[in-house]
Amino acid sequence: MAVSFENCLVIGISSRALFDLQKENEIFEQQGLEAYASYQQEHENEILKPGSAFPLVEALLRLNELSKERLVEVIIMSRNSADTSLRIFHSLEQYGLDITRAALVGGKNVSPYLEAFQVDLFLSADEADVQNAINHNTAAGVIYTNSMYQKTKLPEIRIAFDGDAVLFSDEAEQIYQREGLAAFVKHEHELAHQALPEGPFAKFLKTLSHIQNRFPHEESPIRTALVTARNAPAHERVINTLREWNVRIDEAFFLGGMKKRDVLQAFGAHIFFDDQATHLDAASEVVPSAKVPYLQSEEQ
Repeated sequence: MAVSFENCLVIGISSRALFDLQKENEIFEQQGLEAYASYQQEHENEILKPGSAFPLVEALLRLNELSKERLVEVIIMSRNSADTSLRIFHSLEQYGLDITRAALVGGKNVSPYLEAFQVDLFLSADEADVQNAINHNTAAGVIYTNSMYQKTKLPEIRIAFDGDAVLFSDEAEQIYQREGLAAFVKHEHELAHQALPEGPFAKFLKTLSHIQNRFPHEESPIRTALVTARNAPAHERVINTLREWNVRIDEAFFLGGMKKRDVLQAFGAHIFFDDQATHLDAASEVVPSAKVPYLQSEEQ
């Protein structure tokens, strides 16, 4: 009988997002594929250090221990070839990560395989792969790999989202960029009772909410947060949108231009998704962070 991921949260993740491959990537960029392949083969029995997305993946896989059914499937989706992947699989085994499936595409674009594996979220350090994923309507983020985070065991999986251009479309944000703050506030106040269009992470949030609903409210192993630069009166449309979607956000922060870094550090996010580098550069110093690119049309 064929395996189906229909009722699973499926995470596709690149090897550079899961493990610290900074040195190996430098060899690839400076010396080329042959030197990279040789290095990986020579060191394939050396265990890789955890990367930025490792705590998130480790925590998500623990969900399977809390349920009678499999809730999460994680798939390695990498530009590595089968020949250069043994070090990755040895590291998975060493850390006890229940990851058994992989798409190893030998330097090619991984996005054509996202639908085949029914991926709900794709994390990678490769901007082109993430952009292609977004263009194919899959939630995706470019993981920041330049920071190491203190490993702490949190009681829940904590995931934080920006609002506009992440959970919601960038429609309102475009008004702000074109016409300024006053026009944005006026537009959102007038449409307060009209739901915002879905953004690239709306489906992912709904999937998380569905998993949360399988547990008693006070025992949910997932905690979500909205961390947005919006404030009153632009907050009302956001709240009404989440109500219409029938999804749960456990914590919401309407910051009105305040820095997001300190709030995210206090929340203790396993990962934070935002579209703006100005927020992410600071946030990535204290929590794992990923940039969500804008959807590109075929003409771009």
